[in-house]
Amino acid sequence: MAYLLGVVLFALAILISVSLHEAGHMLTAKAFGMKVTKYFVGFGPTLWSFKRGETEYGVKGIPLGGFCKIVGMTPQDDDVDPADEPRAMWRFPVWKRTIVMSAGSITHFALALVTLWIVAVSAGLPNPDFPTTDAEARQEPAVISLAKCVVPDNGDRGCATGDPASPAAQGQLRDGDRITSLNGTPVNNYGELLTALRAAKPGSTARIDYVRDGQPGTTSTVLAQTQRPPLDDPKGQVGPVSALGVGLRFSTPTRVTYGPVGAFGATADFTGQMAVGTVQAMQRIPQKVPALWTAITGGERDVDTPISVVGASRLGGEAVENNAWLVFVMLFISLNFFIGVFNLLPLLPLDGGHIAISWFERARSWLYSRIGRADPGRVDYLKLMPITYAVILIGGAFTLLTITADVVNPITLFSR
Repeated sequence: MAYLLGVVLFALAILISVSLHEAGHMLTAKAFGMKVTKYFVGFGPTLWSFKRGETEYGVKGIPLGGFCKIVGMTPQDDDVDPADEPRAMWRFPVWKRTIVMSAGSITHFALALVTLWIVAVSAGLPNPDFPTTDAEARQEPAVISLAKCVVPDNGDRGCATGDPASPAAQGQLRDGDRITSLNGTPVNNYGELLTALRAAKPGSTARIDYVRDGQPGTTSTVLAQTQRPPLDDPKGQVGPVSALGVGLRFSTPTRVTYGPVGAFGATADFTGQMAVGTVQAMQRIPQKVPALWTAITGGERDVDTPISVVGASRLGGEAVENNAWLVFVMLFISLNFFIGVFNLLPLLPLDGGHIAISWFERARSWLYSRIGRADPGRVDYLKLMPITYAVILIGGAFTLLTITADVVNPITLFSR
């Protein structure tokens, strides 16, 4: 039940975001004097509507987005009433059209930034000093967290019946103990602990020196056996190694909370990281298509593959099911930021395509005036329709591919 609630809540959050996106177009267009005849949430048959002034507002039967109708978006629009010609969008200065067309993405960015600021002052943002690589983690002090067992194989799974108990727990070690030596070999950091464990034989008795609450102690325990690749080659051949049944307890917090003022700078920094990550993710999309097909045809789903609104909603459901509301909120932030950036790509029918054409027209008119030639006028959108249809076809096929993968082989964040 909690899972379904989370799916519905996340889908509703997306619908609200898209509706606000269209509201951004509508409000800026109205502010500049353009005529907006319709603003609807959803597509398909009209369920309910009312008219206020010159605009009809309403809800349609398919809750998969929304739209607003601005009169005369292109010179080729043939449904403009002669009385409305002076208010046709294409007749307005390029800077006004740019604001109107970018208002949708700006709305997504605003939603992401405001929510991110709230997270910064409440739950906190990821700590920039927290180790992000294995090399950085191995430089951390060897402060341990106990595992319940040792998984004998190299799988990423939880404890199962028959798995050996944690040798560290059997040796009376506790969470937060800092190991200082193993079998007489000094341990200055977690990496040296791993190296010392690899030098010991599985099944042998290990002597462990540690510090607890500032007081030194000594214990011994019989090491278990597991399967791991070499420390210097994570993708190398897996072999038997000794295991203590501990993990690293990081000395630096994973998240940092900020005051109301400091949160602005932290939000800006994190937004910059999201921008870089979003651009990198978009660049990887073409090479991830084969991985999506592999996931659909029975292969393992790569967690780095793109997801659809369906997949994002499923992840939102998992987050609520596991009471991980922060994950839910961060998904909402990331998705809004991604949609905002994606929508500004200079491709029709995206808003960024209309913006690019407006500025192309302006630059071309300026150039022709400088070389003494007549203004060539507006771009003929009808001539661009083949490219537009190609973008729609490719985008539709990719959307169908991601939705299918999210249905038959979804990405999961939590074990269910």
